[in-house]
Amino acid sequence: MRGLYVDGAWADPHGGTLDVLDPTTEESIGAVALGDAGDVDRAVRAAARAFPGWSRTPERERLGHVREIGRLIGLHLDELTELIVADLGMPRAMARDAQVAAPAQIFTMAADLAEGFSAPSPVPGAAADTLVVREPAGVVGAITPWNFPLQEIAAKTAPALAVGCTVVVKPSEIVPMAALRLAELIDAAGLPPGVFNLVPGTGPVAGAALAAHPLVDMVSFTGSTVTGALVAEAAGRGVKKVALEMGGKSPCVLLDDAPLETAVPDTVMNAFFNSGQTCNALTRLLVPRARLPEAEKLAVAAAESNVVGDPRDAETTLGPLVSRRQLERVLGYVRRGGGRLITGDRALPERGFFAAPAVFTEVPPDAVLATEEIFGPVLCLQAYEGEDEAVALAGASPYGLSAAVWSADRERASRVARRIRAGQVHINGAGFDLGAPFGGFRQSGHGREGGRYGLEEFTQPKALLGGVVT
Repeated sequence: MRGLYVDGAWADPHGGTLDVLDPTTEESIGAVALGDAGDVDRAVRAAARAFPGWSRTPERERLGHVREIGRLIGLHLDELTELIVADLGMPRAMARDAQVAAPAQIFTMAADLAEGFSAPSPVPGAAADTLVVREPAGVVGAITPWNFPLQEIAAKTAPALAVGCTVVVKPSEIVPMAALRLAELIDAAGLPPGVFNLVPGTGPVAGAALAAHPLVDMVSFTGSTVTGALVAEAAGRGVKKVALEMGGKSPCVLLDDAPLETAVPDTVMNAFFNSGQTCNALTRLLVPRARLPEAEKLAVAAAESNVVGDPRDAETTLGPLVSRRQLERVLGYVRRGGGRLITGDRALPERGFFAAPAVFTEVPPDAVLATEEIFGPVLCLQAYEGEDEAVALAGASPYGLSAAVWSADRERASRVARRIRAGQVHINGAGFDLGAPFGGFRQSGHGREGGRYGLEEFTQPKALLGGVVT
């Protein structure tokens, strides 16, 4: 068992340990250390000591370390993939691309985009000798989720390190193995002690201590809206900068001219990706009422085409949920219902935390299936009359993380997309873009990750009045 990575070395935790279960077999695959408030304090103080030196490190040297992390992840692609499969239960081919290759790309992209990022620049509308520079926010407390254990660490750590911040990561204690291995790779990349620190632990103990620590300058959180509100409250007492990426109940709007034979299977695949354990999953399919029967048939066929089983099998497209607790949560929503269940009853493996992919139709806008984030393979079909009702229905949830629009007319789809309050809107099946800003409106949070916007999130602008370019 690895403990904590603090100040450039591995250390024993003050807290206890937790067994880590393979969600496919329900067997233990190891144990993770549970750091406490004292462990968090050690890590934050190490990061605070390291910040002055790291923030002043020459850009070329600093970005060289960030690129090296990306290179090392790429070299250990297969090893990290197997850890994700065992830890999370995601099918191997999907895990390799989405869970490991993407984080390697994020580190490389952050280094590339950060070149010259902090150079002084003129300010439009200001005096000719007024310049602005972007300075690192300081010590960053990063609290990351279990559903994308490496990608979310990368999305926070890569840009923070690239712009000169130091970082303390509190990864999920449920899916910790890949995060611990990443810490070993970051150690091998040769960063100065204290620049990167990893403290596994529970949210109420380690996460709360990190958000509230007086030496943390910024908190970046990804997780549930309920927990995010608690993090924001704890951080707010210290007047810290806070970035929150939280839940979603994302709609996919099929306009009346949409190619349903393409759009519906694409939406089902998106909704069930990672067994539905994705914050931006398109879990509400909005269909013109006249085309609802056609969409129902296509959705059932797409859902039932999924192969549910061992994520190590090449044919599997839908692995288990992450834990028994998550399985019971999802099954509770399915049993509670709302609308009409048209598929979701099939034989499943005897062991493991498996849920059958479920599709409900004619789901009322106020049903819990349509308003609450389920985080499992459950899709809701909702009918509408007219474009205005479709837009209103798309916004009939407390979230605003992601959305999609399909139409034979791309300009029409883009016009409708502009009317939907969501951080990202995918038009006609456009895929995820690591360089695009990712984040939400309303209860989906605030702040952005990805590309240049991710770099800006970990900086503060400073005005130099009467300055000169140096």
